[in-house]
Amino acid sequence: MQPLARLVTRRPWLVLAIWGVLALLCAVPATLAPARLTADPGALTDSESGRVTALLAERFGERDSNTVLLVTQSVRPLTEPGAARQYAAFITGLRAVTGVTRVLPYDSQTAVKASSEGDTLALTLAQIPLFEGATPALNRVRGYVQTQKTPGFDIRVTGGQAIAADFTEFAEGDTKRSELTALPLTGLVLLFVFGALIAAGLPLLISVLSITAAMAGLYLLTFLIPTSTFAQSIITLLSLGAGIDYALLMVNRFREELKGEGGSERAAYRTVLTAGRSVAFSGVTVAMAMAALLLPPIPFVRSLGIGGVLAVLFTVLSSLTALPALLTLLGEKVNWPHLAFRGLRALEFGQSARESALWTALARRVTARPVLPVVVSVLLLVTLALPARNMHIGYAGAWGLVEGVESRDALAAVRDLGAGGLLSQFEVILDLKGQKYSPTDRATFQRTVARMRALPGVQAVISPFVNAELLRGGGSLNDLAALTRRSFSADRTLLRFTVVPSGYLRADQIDPFETRLRAALDASPYAYQLGGAPVGEREFSKAITSSIPTAVAAVFAGTFLLLMVAFRSLFIPLKSIVMNSLTVLAAYGVVTLVVQEGYGAALLGVPQDVGVLDASLPLLLFAVLFGLSMDYEIFLLSRVQEEHLRGHDNREAVVLAVGRTARIITSAAVIMFIVFVAFTFGRVVANKSIGLGLAVAVALDATLVRLVLVPGLLQLAGKWNWWLPGWLERWLPRVELEH
Repeated sequence: MQPLARLVTRRPWLVLAIWGVLALLCAVPATLAPARLTADPGALTDSESGRVTALLAERFGERDSNTVLLVTQSVRPLTEPGAARQYAAFITGLRAVTGVTRVLPYDSQTAVKASSEGDTLALTLAQIPLFEGATPALNRVRGYVQTQKTPGFDIRVTGGQAIAADFTEFAEGDTKRSELTALPLTGLVLLFVFGALIAAGLPLLISVLSITAAMAGLYLLTFLIPTSTFAQSIITLLSLGAGIDYALLMVNRFREELKGEGGSERAAYRTVLTAGRSVAFSGVTVAMAMAALLLPPIPFVRSLGIGGVLAVLFTVLSSLTALPALLTLLGEKVNWPHLAFRGLRALEFGQSARESALWTALARRVTARPVLPVVVSVLLLVTLALPARNMHIGYAGAWGLVEGVESRDALAAVRDLGAGGLLSQFEVILDLKGQKYSPTDRATFQRTVARMRALPGVQAVISPFVNAELLRGGGSLNDLAALTRRSFSADRTLLRFTVVPSGYLRADQIDPFETRLRAALDASPYAYQLGGAPVGEREFSKAITSSIPTAVAAVFAGTFLLLMVAFRSLFIPLKSIVMNSLTVLAAYGVVTLVVQEGYGAALLGVPQDVGVLDASLPLLLFAVLFGLSMDYEIFLLSRVQEEHLRGHDNREAVVLAVGRTARIITSAAVIMFIVFVAFTFGRVVANKSIGLGLAVAVALDATLVRLVLVPGLLQLAGKWNWWLPGWLERWLPRVELEH
């Protein structure tokens, strides 16, 4: 650290000039990045649903099966001449929209119903390209629909493509709005903490620098892999949360060092060597936790991990270079203009590292009788974690958006029409093993289709075996010919039919339905492959959840080694892992209770019918929470170790450490809490869930865990806090942490 400390304090203008150039270079790509992000998770490279999709495109020539659902709401029955003409004109124009390959009007679908307001609801289907050109085609359809809306004749658009587009749009808007909400409130808290305008502005400046650089890196990533729109949220959360944390620690230490001799350069130099070490060490732990998201074999999820690592990297880099360079130049001006907030002394927000009477008194009471506080704290955390036992994860689809978003509201109308199963279709491909379909196969194929049609929960099976009802419903011979073409591969060695459930399948309803389908297919003489959106969603969720044990084990192992090296102890890293895990589980429990079960959901604007948590949420919350929790852990334990090395007994070292770090921990926690809560006011439920989980965790971690549970456990452990076998002591490298 010494070479870095000398560089940034002796050549501060050079360091700031480099950052200025970097910020200018990153500004444009950072602003372009959100438009290149996507909410579409894509398909797994080697999965059953992926193979089915490939076969449909390559062997059945199906490239335009991306279905857009349009719900028409008319004050007049569509059988009335005026309404019928208006609807017919709408259909004619829809067929002419570039990218629309086929339109199925309501009369051929019989999906017509009177709404609760007495209006007529009708469902129209339009097919657009499945891959290339899907987004432009959807945009043109939506643009056309806007021109057709009139008083008494409304049209809403939904479907898989529309839902993904709304996720991307609203996730980006939520992130921007959260930033605009959190920054001024954070600045206000920093004013209270530092009592000086300049000092309060520095953490915000560092966070903005980090966000800009990380978003530019994310922009480059979009050219390599599909990049999740939630990566932008992760960058904002980490850059604001950890960036303000680190800057708070650095500025606080610098102001303390200014009271000594040597001027601002010496003070900044000492700040890098002391607080800077803690920042660097903490950054490694956070980056290591975020790297756990690189383990699932899904580029979409890996982009979240890369975004998190970029955020931490630039946050640590700016905190260790740009910030001390600014501090060197500012010197005593960092305290300008001084603002007195006398009423805040009772809250124990302070600007120095002097001992806090309130928190010191609390620490003495906890360490005097540690058993009861430890037991009560653990019981509370376990109680909060219990709802997580019933956690259901998967793809929430449109239900992961709040009410009022068009694609969600339209899907609710589709569900009311009894056609929700159109977005939960299963594609079945039967393999004749190289033999061409012959008349002798007809009866067997027909029995298989009939068996599927008879299953409970199946509304329809789209197959070549139809009857006159299709024609009576408005179909034509061309429709029958198209149905035959979609059912046989070009070489007639593969057969295909589509199973439409009686309703939209939520993530927790997919497995039972799929099990019934597979049981019926196993009874047929054909080899088969099962695909479609529900299978893809289930495979995607399983790919993520199956990687969680490996990710958790890797983070635990890395954290244990790092803390063992830093604190020369076996008990402290073990305790840290257990405490952080309890905090994460408690956050899981609260999110499950609110988002999935609906308790208190209305207070956060979460719809009551979400029913599942996003598949990536458990791993994502674990990575972010485990990493950020280490900030407070390192801040507190490094001071305990420092007091212990000065010769204080175990209890006094713990009491002094709590008294001298509680100000920083509580101040940082308040700021991070504000940042995280800002994310609960968006329109994407996944963002709300992340914000809620992080806010709950940081509140518990900075109060109950760090200021009650950890001091109590350290007191109970006594001399075992610093026990390390002699052979291991000689083998481990030495790292000194101060702040």
